[in-house]
Amino acid sequence: MKLRNVTRWCLLTGLAAALAVAAPAASSSTARLPACGVPGPASTTPPTGPATVDSPGACRGGDPALESDKFAFTPSGYHHLGAGTRGEWGGVSGRFSVVDGSIRPQTYDFVVGRFMAKRDLGGGRIAWLEAGWSETGWASPGRQHIYTFDTNTNRWRFYDQYAVRPGDQVWLDINTDRTGLWRAWLWWNNRWNLLTQQRLPLGPSARIEQYVEVHVDASRQAKIDMPTVTVDNVQLRPAGGGPARYWREDVETEAAAPSRGGFCLDWKTRYDTWSAGDCAP
Repeated sequence: MKLRNVTRWCLLTGLAAALAVAAPAASSSTARLPACGVPGPASTTPPTGPATVDSPGACRGGDPALESDKFAFTPSGYHHLGAGTRGEWGGVSGRFSVVDGSIRPQTYDFVVGRFMAKRDLGGGRIAWLEAGWSETGWASPGRQHIYTFDTNTNRWRFYDQYAVRPGDQVWLDINTDRTGLWRAWLWWNNRWNLLTQQRLPLGPSARIEQYVEVHVDASRQAKIDMPTVTVDNVQLRPAGGGPARYWREDVETEAAAPSRGGFCLDWKTRYDTWSAGDCAP
């Protein structure tokens, strides 16, 4: 985990403060996907099936609204609440609630609820794709964003066409095909919206994480208050294909400590239904 965060933040050092725009990479399999256009309202029903390019109504989510390259700092003050698989899988999906954390403007504070597919390449290198919702001290502070991060671009991408707010619940899906092309999807307007796709050195399977992640700016120590984030319906896709299955105790799993840094993790059902946030007084 430490190596992953070093990579994420050290790559921001010395970069310009200008905002950039990037779109999902094209491929022959997704070129036929129509653009999502106006995002429409948030979904009112759960997904009707897994996220694939053949899902009914599937569309390309378009450009992220923001990319932030603004700050650099020593990666410290991380708190990870959740779990990761010991073995490799072909994808993960589930639902996160969105909350308003006490994130301070113009700091390196952030809170995210996210899924991740990753592989340790050795020599201190890790490749990964993550997707979720975030609230940060540098990108429209006080606002929550749908976001992705991948080690091909080494950038946070914020998708502000999807207007998420505290109290919302978002369905996310990260998965790959047999060629090792990894995709991140958001269930929005009752259809799957493709956020990004990346051909990463993960292959057709990878280790999977589900985390609520909090970072406190190391140069400005403070207590970050975080209402409880709920996570449920977490399912894993087998490597090589096949129907998804719930992430249960029979899956070899590395779980975070039940509490750290003033935040507590509560497993309702290991490991597909849980919550994390401020510890009860």
